[in-house]
Amino acid sequence: MHPAIALALAYVAGSIPFAHLAGKAKGVDLRKQGSGNLGATNVFRVLGWKIGIAVFLADAAKGALPVLFLPPRIESPRDPVFWAIAVGVAAIAGHVRPLFLRFRKGGKGVATAAGVFLALAPVPMLISFAVFVAVVLATGYVSLGSLISAILLPTLLAVTEGVQSPKFIVSAIIATFVFWTHRANIGRLRRGTENRFGKRGRV
Repeated sequence: MHPAIALALAYVAGSIPFAHLAGKAKGVDLRKQGSGNLGATNVFRVLGWKIGIAVFLADAAKGALPVLFLPPRIESPRDPVFWAIAVGVAAIAGHVRPLFLRFRKGGKGVATAAGVFLALAPVPMLISFAVFVAVVLATGYVSLGSLISAILLPTLLAVTEGVQSPKFIVSAIIATFVFWTHRANIGRLRRGTENRFGKRGRV
């Protein structure tokens, strides 16, 4: 398989807007409800925890599956790890700017990035996810859990893989991107006005 085809397939997979589709199935436009974000957190808030979990798993899968299945099929002299990372980044890009929504704003990429790193570095990712869950349960702030996990993952990869590892470098870049996409949440956390997990609107 030509690398460009693999990257395109990963981008298309990442572009599947599961949150938007779940909202449409319930007669709700999530872009106009809750936070307006097409991610699992807004699905939890607006549509409830069952659909929220399903969307989270689907968003994670569209990051993990391309990383697991596409790189071995790419015809290239480059290290397969390079292509695994490239495919993962393409999937995240698809989630953030989905083809199927005319490249308009999608989700923030956290669940899809989690899926990518679950495939690339399972143990550090599972530790980061466990910390994410603990922070959310302790504080009620999904955004805070996402931010702390975004810092923890590259920290763990720096220890296990080294700071020159491509996995560490990409995780650090993605962590920076996560902070950028959560800048409004950071402002609300500082002001004490951030929404807590569990508050949901009516559907």
